Amino acid sequence: MNDQASIFDTNKANSSSAPLADRMRPRTLDEFEGQEHILGKDKILRKLIENDSITSMILWGPPGTGKTTIARIIAEKTNAKFENFSAVLSGIKEIREVMKEAEERKHYGQRTLVFIDEIHRFNKSQQDAFLPFVEKGDIILIGATTENPSFELNSALLSRSKVFILKPLTVENIIAILKRALQDEKRGLGRMNIEISDEILEKLAIYSNGDARIALNTLELASLIALPDKEGKIVITEDILEEAFQKKTLLYDKKGEEHYNLISAFHKSVRNSDSDAAVYWLARMLEAGEDPLYIARRMIRIASEDIGLADPAAIQQAVAAFSAAHFLGMPECNTSLAQAAVYLALAPKSNAIYVAYLKAKEDAEKTLAEPVPLHIRNAPTNLMKEAGYGKGYKYAHDFEDKVAFMECLPENLRGKEYYHPSDAGEEKRFKELKGKLKSLQGKE
Repeated sequence: MNDQASIFDTNKANSSSAPLADRMRPRTLDEFEGQEHILGKDKILRKLIENDSITSMILWGPPGTGKTTIARIIAEKTNAKFENFSAVLSGIKEIREVMKEAEERKHYGQRTLVFIDEIHRFNKSQQDAFLPFVEKGDIILIGATTENPSFELNSALLSRSKVFILKPLTVENIIAILKRALQDEKRGLGRMNIEISDEILEKLAIYSNGDARIALNTLELASLIALPDKEGKIVITEDILEEAFQKKTLLYDKKGEEHYNLISAFHKSVRNSDSDAAVYWLARMLEAGEDPLYIARRMIRIASEDIGLADPAAIQQAVAAFSAAHFLGMPECNTSLAQAAVYLALAPKSNAIYVAYLKAKEDAEKTLAEPVPLHIRNAPTNLMKEAGYGKGYKYAHDFEDKVAFMECLPENLRGKEYYHPSDAGEEKRFKELKGKLKSLQGKE
């Protein structure tokens, strides 16, 4: 397991060749910035670490929020044997070897803590390999993941672990970390004559999206590309910062939880008729690389689910946006999608169609075997006619109003109503029309 212990190699992290983020990694809880809700005074995780009473746990949070750092601090504080796994490099063979060693240590009264970085990358069978050893108490498991454990971890393994949720670092947290790096002469940039304003530091913190690793490594790159002045001073300006950053880093994983969080925010903003929020969330997704066709398909759904017949043109706008995205692609289709998003947000809202389908679905599932009434069955053969198929059918076009006095639902659902139009937009007209038709159909 020596090859996988690199993230816990203090000498390597402290060497001048290591990235600034590695050199500045906190070594104690007092140096740790952020996560006060679990590491603040008298908080549960801090108590567990300080008392060396670690239990199996999952550290879940975005990149650069301190998951690996917490594991390193635990490794320094615990009296247990600390084993480090990487889900990228480890297989079943390595797992079994370490589990065997853990069983032997248990006989001598020594605990084994196993840290698994990126545990979500382990498949289900690999996760299962740990389960019996966690259950028997042979090992204490610490997993770090950027993905929602509810989706990525076996339920049995998850139920035996305490999940600690790490939050993105605040702008204030990031600024404190950056200032510490600028002042630290041993591990940081304190020996360099760097000048950077509070305003630029704040912009760097904002651009980092709560990721301390990105903030520190960008600061280091900016200090390297900035040319010293005549006095040897390195002034980091906004231009230098933008050159180092290239582009604002957007937290987004098209297959992970953030994907669902952002599309949910977009959908709910449109539903709530907030056109500004809708355009913002749309931009967040598109600029982070989301498939524009996925967003367009979702808008087609919104047009029916949340607007429906209150504005029948809404679905036309959504389908047109899909076509535009298909033909143009990014970035040209961004305004077409924005146009549709704003239209949907400002359109009158009704979920009557959505509710109607859900009610009909429920009855369809409960009365799945209910036969089609004979009078509305086709009768293409004489045998079917003799059996009564089509008998009593009334052809709507034979009537003055093009509506026959006839029941089209199964007998057990006679008179059932699913679609209840609202008074919103065009649907008010459909409500009036439905009322007139009911009497002609014999439903009143």
